Amino acid sequence: MRTLSVALAVAATLFLVSGCDRPRGNEASRALQSVNVVDETNLNDVMLTVADPAEAVSYFQRATAQQPERIDLQRGLALSLIRSRRPAEGVAAWRKVASMPGATDADRVELADAQIRAGDWDGAEATLDAIPPTFETYERYRLEAMVADTNEEWQKADSFYEIAAGLTTTPAGVLNNWGYSKLTRGDFPGAERLFAQALVQDPAMFTAKNNLVLARSAQRNYDLPIVQMTQTEQAQLLHTAALSAIKQGDVATGKGLLQQAIDTHPQHFEAAVRSLRALEANVVN
Repeated sequence: MRTLSVALAVAATLFLVSGCDRPRGNEASRALQSVNVVDETNLNDVMLTVADPAEAVSYFQRATAQQPERIDLQRGLALSLIRSRRPAEGVAAWRKVASMPGATDADRVELADAQIRAGDWDGAEATLDAIPPTFETYERYRLEAMVADTNEEWQKADSFYEIAAGLTTTPAGVLNNWGYSKLTRGDFPGAERLFAQALVQDPAMFTAKNNLVLARSAQRNYDLPIVQMTQTEQAQLLHTAALSAIKQGDVATGKGLLQQAIDTHPQHFEAAVRSLRALEANVVN
């Protein structure tokens, strides 16, 4: 890949420059080790960011096999497994990291995240409970909120979501999650406010737009909110409102919204067409 080639070229250039003075003995050895460190650091960064996740896993598996005591390489393997959507293996890798000398509370938060991805909510809760309360990060409280949600501990969830939102400069995601939590509890006005706040932070977040329509529709308000949207998004949101209306027994309204969705979409809107046909067939029967 291009980025990997650039990293290796930089390391090679540094090696050639260091060779101009023709260092001998220990000096030459130290120069080569310095270049290797630069090369490896660049390569590790590339593997954790832009590399193909499967390729990154293979790279860090080879690296940890050669130097198993290196916690940075073990972290790289654990992160790569999560990126590669292999959460069960990621949990095992993060457990290993957490047990090594030099492990931090941040590593334990990563373990809890992996456990949630693997569906081990009890394990994630136990991992988070073992982390000192003085360790306060956005990621820690985001996970705490998710665990509290799962346990239907609503007051704790609200508290954790609020703290998490205050610990990041990009709170749209956590505000959307908090809103969805309110939506599942039946607090539709509260959910609507949080989705709107999420869109103030990130006007392009379609998930929040769709959730906002769901919250408004649950209150039988089927008008689309005044938010930034493309023509395609408008059609999709009309479809969401239509299905919500039909589900709540407002069939005529839902039918009209489906037709609007079909007319609005810049291309053929197959999902809305199928919904309208199914509705009409059901009415006829």
